[in-house]
Amino acid sequence: AIEPRYGLWTLPAGYMELYETMEQGAARETREEAEAEIEIEQLYCMYNIPRIGQIYVLFKAQLKDGIFGAGEESIESRLFEEHEIPWGELAFPSVEHTLRHYFEDRKKQVFPTLLETLGTRLDHTG
Repeated sequence: AIEPRYGLWTLPAGYMELYETMEQGAARETREEAEAEIEIEQLYCMYNIPRIGQIYVLFKAQLKDGIFGAGEESIESRLFEEHEIPWGELAFPSVEHTLRHYFEDRKKQVFPTLLETLGTRLDHTG
């Protein structure tokens, strides 16, 4: 992750560029940060974070060819099994929230889109 959470784990993320769709932006950020090509399956989570004036949009996607690495903005890139996730080393509370939501959905094999407002209990940038 970037400052102020440098050295901690996060999901590929960033801002959209001009003339880019949300899906294109997500794929580009994943390519830049994790050197991975993805196939977006669905909109997965949308978080309103009013206290910082941001909206986070997350997609459920598949790694196309199994190839990934650490891009220029990343120290390391890795795939984790649920029991391997370093929960205490996640950069942002929204990442933990998303991962816990994902693993619950995976148990049920149902992945509904989540729209949620994240409150002030989050103490970093979301």
